[in-house]
Amino acid sequence: MADVILETRQLTKEFKGFTAVSGVDLRVERGHIHALIGPNGAGKTTCFNLLTKFLAPTSGRILFNGRDITAARPAQVARMGIIRSFQISAVFPHMTVLENVRVGLQRRLGTSFHFWRSSRSLDGLNGQALALLGEVGLENFADTLTADLPYGRKRALEIATTLAMEPELMLLDEPTQGMGHEDVHRVTELIRKVAAGRTILMVEHNMKVVAGICDRISVLKQGAVLAEGSYAEVSGNPQVMEAYMGTADGELAGARH
Repeated sequence: MADVILETRQLTKEFKGFTAVSGVDLRVERGHIHALIGPNGAGKTTCFNLLTKFLAPTSGRILFNGRDITAARPAQVARMGIIRSFQISAVFPHMTVLENVRVGLQRRLGTSFHFWRSSRSLDGLNGQALALLGEVGLENFADTLTADLPYGRKRALEIATTLAMEPELMLLDEPTQGMGHEDVHRVTELIRKVAAGRTILMVEHNMKVVAGICDRISVLKQGAVLAEGSYAEVSGNPQVMEAYMGTADGELAGARH
């Protein structure tokens, strides 16, 4: 039997008569990279917001490791190990790369983030921070001001700060959005690398990325699950192809080759 880390049961979110997420049943298996895809307006980001408790569902349930977290608050969910990287790079631009990762590592001290603490008092975290930077290929950028990093490297830094929070489940929201081909390749390989021994749920528009690294894919259309399975299964589904017509159909077909 599959080891399911995250499950939703009939998850629904309505906004004044408009149903953004409609009866979604999702099962994310431990150790998998699971993608949530669909045309614009399909409900992917709303679904992410429900999972991380930035929105409360209208109905349905969310279970993490078998525990009902439907009523949990965002901070509680984060402490349980569900950590989200945002669509727009969420790093501190006027801190160095190393300092950004240390902010994430402060969680391991069992205290809140202490922005007022002297940098010397946090030097004990440097070894761990450098190890994480090495994991994402940023060890040579430790002393670089984050604002001076190229866009793709900033996304790598964001993944490093997410890893610093010791996630059991990483939620990646459009990790390759707005990137050129070289950065897309670098970040895709980075996701593949950091996925070892971890579970990742990602929203991603780039079908070549999805085809290359994802174990399982859930396709949303108008807030509901249209299809689910491997990339080969969903890309060959006539309903999925129709849903992408005029938007990402060419990408979907092209990613097979």
